Amino acid sequence: MGDSAPAGAAVPTGRSDVLTSFDPRTGEQLAHYPVHGQSEVTRAVRTARATQNWWGELGFGARKRLLLDWRSHIARHTGELVEVLRNETGKPEADAALEVMLAVENLDWAARNAQSTLGRKRLATGWFTRNQHASVGYLPVGVVGVLGAWNNPVFTPMSSIAYAMAAGNAVVFNPHELTTGVGTWLAGSWAAVVPDQPVLQAVTGDSRTATALCKAKVDKIAYAGPEAGGREVIALCAQTLTPVVVENSGKGSMIVHVDAVLDAAAEAAVFGAMANAGQNASGIQRCYVADSVFDDFLARVADRAAKLRPGADNRAAYGPMINATQVDVVRKQVRDAIARGGHAVLGGLDSFRDPYVEPIVLAEVPEESIAITGEGIGPVLVVNRVADLADAVTRVNAAGNGIAVTVFTRDIPSAEFIAEQLRVGVVTVNSSTAFTGIPALPFGGVGEYGQGHSHGQQGLREFSRTMSIARRRYRAPVRLSTFDRHPGHLHTAKALFRLRHGRG
Repeated sequence: MGDSAPAGAAVPTGRSDVLTSFDPRTGEQLAHYPVHGQSEVTRAVRTARATQNWWGELGFGARKRLLLDWRSHIARHTGELVEVLRNETGKPEADAALEVMLAVENLDWAARNAQSTLGRKRLATGWFTRNQHASVGYLPVGVVGVLGAWNNPVFTPMSSIAYAMAAGNAVVFNPHELTTGVGTWLAGSWAAVVPDQPVLQAVTGDSRTATALCKAKVDKIAYAGPEAGGREVIALCAQTLTPVVVENSGKGSMIVHVDAVLDAAAEAAVFGAMANAGQNASGIQRCYVADSVFDDFLARVADRAAKLRPGADNRAAYGPMINATQVDVVRKQVRDAIARGGHAVLGGLDSFRDPYVEPIVLAEVPEESIAITGEGIGPVLVVNRVADLADAVTRVNAAGNGIAVTVFTRDIPSAEFIAEQLRVGVVTVNSSTAFTGIPALPFGGVGEYGQGHSHGQQGLREFSRTMSIARRRYRAPVRLSTFDRHPGHLHTAKALFRLRHGRG
């Protein structure tokens, strides 16, 4: 949605019911897929509901065993998935393999930790309810619809699929039209392990398919992608009051303090900005650097970035722009930054060699530029000077548009204090994107950036509903919850209340 009909990547062919995928490196046709409409999506959701009854009743132990079998199947066939991923995104083999490994780590964690996170637990009762047994547990919501992303088409959707399935839900997955093959491979891998129970199904197509899934009255929708698409999903789901988990695709910021190890900070900044051709939502768009170390840091960043080479081969630092329409978006951002007074330290408007964009480092870019306020999808890094940490925090919060902020400093207490001043979901200290490799660590957006959480216990509970149970164990000695209460019981309760709460 939002960018669901990009030119030169995946478009309907002569028939409106067929989708053709292309290799973004060469333009070569890869495969044809059906464009599923409302009837096909409705049928898939109906099947998911029937299957979810079986899946939900299995219990945590049986689900864990099957999910770990699925994990092992993916691990054994990683080479196949990497090849599909490379063909549809153009990523170098190392990047594609890393993405698959991170996705499998999340599947493993979700399977192993679902019971301890969601299983029923006893709770303490109050002074007047000691005769009650209280507990809370988490049940599956039912059927979850997942709308896939094109930039990391294995890792990002698996952050919803694995956690939703571990919580006992069935999943209907609509992979992005640019990476349909990845989605059908994942659904097929589940079918290879559990052939008779389609707990995971893939419906293929374009924005029409995504719209149909949003309208299909599933129990929750998980979306990752551009902000405009997120708004569309929220509006569509509002019609049926379907709750939504949203992860928008804008990148985050880095703050470099005066005491930072500059070489390490520069290394992290360049990787965060340029890895996957700058198409990682967990990456870095802007660096706010203390004035006294600004020039040194900028020189180190430019030197490192200048050594990177995009290309189609495995020796390339990164691959092409996966979504062809994003090339013009990045070009407009760079042009706007320079027009407003920013200057190109490395690259610039001559860095665009479609479908590749060579590394671009911009400095002293005005904060109102769309290079800062827009969703930064591309190998572009903005480096701006700040007076102090307070100035950096103010600018980061004003720019928004990021799930994560990286702080480089040797003063750890200051870093943790700063973290609590930032309106983001994740703060990393002295590293950039490594947090994505910690399955137990939840992350999510703030405000317009996103709703809900991925990963960790919050990720499991995101696809669950709370079920609280209270049961009477024995007759209470002081009975208050009855019209037949004894006057002496109320007198006793008042005296106990004053003893517990009335003293200073």
